[in-house]
Amino acid sequence: MEEVSARFVAQKISKARWRPLPAAALQPPDIFATGSWDNEDNRLALWAVGELGSGEYLGEPQLLCDIGHDGDVMDMQFLDQERIVVASSTGSVTVFRHHQNNQTLSVNQRWEKAHCHVDQDTSCGGAACTGVICNNPEIVTVGEDGRINLFRADQKDAVRTIDNADSSTLHAVTFLRTTEILTVNSIGQLKIWDFRQQRNEPSQIFSLTGERVPLHCVDRHPNQQHIVATGGQDGMLSIWDIRQVWEVHFHPSNPDHLFTCSEDGSLWHWDTSTDISEKPSFLHQGGRSTAYLSHNTINQSVVCAWLNNDPTKDRMEITNLIPNQTLSVNSLDVLGPCLVYGTDAEAIYVNRQLFS
Repeated sequence: MEEVSARFVAQKISKARWRPLPAAALQPPDIFATGSWDNEDNRLALWAVGELGSGEYLGEPQLLCDIGHDGDVMDMQFLDQERIVVASSTGSVTVFRHHQNNQTLSVNQRWEKAHCHVDQDTSCGGAACTGVICNNPEIVTVGEDGRINLFRADQKDAVRTIDNADSSTLHAVTFLRTTEILTVNSIGQLKIWDFRQQRNEPSQIFSLTGERVPLHCVDRHPNQQHIVATGGQDGMLSIWDIRQVWEVHFHPSNPDHLFTCSEDGSLWHWDTSTDISEKPSFLHQGGRSTAYLSHNTINQSVVCAWLNNDPTKDRMEITNLIPNQTLSVNSLDVLGPCLVYGTDAEAIYVNRQLFS
């Protein structure tokens, strides 16, 4: 079991972040930052762990330097090896610089009232900046005021501001791509924003069905940009696939069969026919994955299988018809035993024995 080292710091810690390692670095991370909240004097601090240059092991985290912070630290991200961007409950966003030669921290840049409930030019109290994400030199912030800011570390004014991006609190933000961000809000929605577009509206909106449970955090899969994870106020972890499904078609003469094609290059056959309960199911690419769906065999003419979700009843069989496809499948149609579909591979495909 790995040894765990601890240190009492006499501060409520709201955020902790490792300093990023240089590209191609082989050593483990050795510097991290912490931010505090709900204290009379909140602090941003840098800590060292691991081994000293002499080979001596640091038994517990050692404080390198710290600096006072106005308001609670709501979020915090390293911009690069020397700079840390900190979001405050006062609505300000501050870039701190770590001077490694003398182990001090200083304010490098600050945007006062980056988030505010009313016009920034009036004497108002700030709205908490709840989330920040960095893609050097760009910095994106979100807040209680429903505003999105795009800053550049070397510019005094915001590059872009979307004042009424959301009517509710934006709790967190992450980059999807260099020009796209994803936000989560207090009514359970994910929204994608494309900075290439001039209009101040999301390009896509996703939400969980049912109650509008606030979503508090979000992160994108590091290798598969279409997969994101969110955490909600109800304690639920949700995994989202935000790729688009381009078309959905029921089979015109056999509606127990449904077909979907998607941006991820998949073409799925969804089968709720009654005789599949004894068929084997396999969960691997190109095989079959099993979901569960109710099938009312007594009142089958009244209750549709697609509308029930009792896992104790028959299963729904899902088959990927083109498991090795990687480019988007943009369109499909089905008639009798024949399926036709077109893809971004600049080709059309026909399957004449769909039910063989």
